[in-house]
Amino acid sequence: MDETFIADAKDILAKDTSVIPDFWQNKYKNEASKNWDKFYNRNTTNFYKDRHWTDREFEELRPSHIFTEHKPVLLEIGCGVGNFVWPILERNPDIFVYACDFSLRAVGFVQSNENYTESRCQAFVCDITKDRLADTIPPHSVDIVSAIFVFSALPPEKQADAVANVIEILKPGGRILFRDYALYDLAQLRFKSGHKLEDNLYVRQDGTLSYYFSKERLRELFVQHGGLVEIENDYVVKKLINAKLNIDSDRIFAQAKFQAPITTTDYIDASAGKTQSIDDSEVSVE
Repeated sequence: MDETFIADAKDILAKDTSVIPDFWQNKYKNEASKNWDKFYNRNTTNFYKDRHWTDREFEELRPSHIFTEHKPVLLEIGCGVGNFVWPILERNPDIFVYACDFSLRAVGFVQSNENYTESRCQAFVCDITKDRLADTIPPHSVDIVSAIFVFSALPPEKQADAVANVIEILKPGGRILFRDYALYDLAQLRFKSGHKLEDNLYVRQDGTLSYYFSKERLRELFVQHGGLVEIENDYVVKKLINAKLNIDSDRIFAQAKFQAPITTTDYIDASAGKTQSIDDSEVSVE
């Protein structure tokens, strides 16, 4: 993102000074699962396309990339109707996938899919901000957690609780693969007045929430609060071009990888807000 684009984006966001009243803010936050249930009731399985791109962005999802001595276990949080799950199961014959969502209707669509089999996948309802994942998944048993466009649906004050919940089931050396909406994304800049709850948090017409992440916010959540090691943390910019209208615009996503410490040599320097390691060679398994 160049400085001119950032300056223009900041100017657009600065003009929206109104925020939704507290009553409606609390209502949207408290009824998040209800509003997503309504979303899936309207759109069923037809809204999102299957995510065949994920193993291009995250090599950890490719067969036998890291895990050669055992069958990998993956948790997909915010699984929706399974658009991430089905391509992964097809391409990785040895992987086992846990899949959860706080929408009962979405999980029902996963369980009723013809590709669903409990020998390879277990789907369950879970609000990761308050329902303990370890009640369903053995602690420290998951190799990979995929968080693809899910944390943006959570209020900022609940995001750290969700991170702590996920970490409890992550193996030492296990990774969280993150992709979500980033600060100054086209969708954020298009919100009209009357949709803003607080800085970088908005509500859509259907009542669902959308938060826009900075790299600093991700580092705060996963490193400073979560105690994880930052492997990658950057923005992905996709330029959309409409030749007919002579318009180009940017979709901006936050993409990151965080890893649970492998050994006890990894620790948190809280005063510096950084994760450090005595032996950096032990941090990455790539």
